[in-house]
Amino acid sequence: MLETASLVKRTAHERAGLIGLVESLSEIQASYKPSPNVWSVNENLEHLALAEIYGVSRIWSAADGVRIGKPVWVGEHTNRGLSIDEIIARTWKPCETAPPGSTPRIGGPMLYWVEQLRVSQLVLDRLESVLVGADLESIIFPHFISGPMDAMQRIDFLRFHIARHRSQIEQMMGSPEFPRAQGDKGT
Repeated sequence: MLETASLVKRTAHERAGLIGLVESLSEIQASYKPSPNVWSVNENLEHLALAEIYGVSRIWSAADGVRIGKPVWVGEHTNRGLSIDEIIARTWKPCETAPPGSTPRIGGPMLYWVEQLRVSQLVLDRLESVLVGADLESIIFPHFISGPMDAMQRIDFLRFHIARHRSQIEQMMGSPEFPRAQGDKGT
């Protein structure tokens, strides 16, 4: 099993790749929607920021609960010992729907969401220090689709989630219909 520091570092690397991919896009590009049911770059970034705020706060609450003898979740850890890839393969359908709390609804400029994602990394870095010395398999907060996930699985889920949406954004940006920047001939 990977150490917390390694998982946080992998998440930071994935986040940096996503930010590098999108931060030079124009607002026209970031707002482009290939169809009404597909999220724009802005919406993907907002979703990631909202989902991470929720997920990290839940890990933190679960850690505090275990620390004071009042876990936030008690039950069978049906995903014990599984990697995040194994959990996703067992529990997700090809196209899942985001829960209402992380569905894009606020809007705003793309660079705002990029900065929120940068701040999210600072919070995740701080969470790493909160988890030092804790029994990470006992810090459990269920995912709304996948069920119980412990702190290590939840942190690795952040990396997975960023990578999943980065791939969706790359696919959208690679389509011929994606707006090109001024002077870009779309080679």
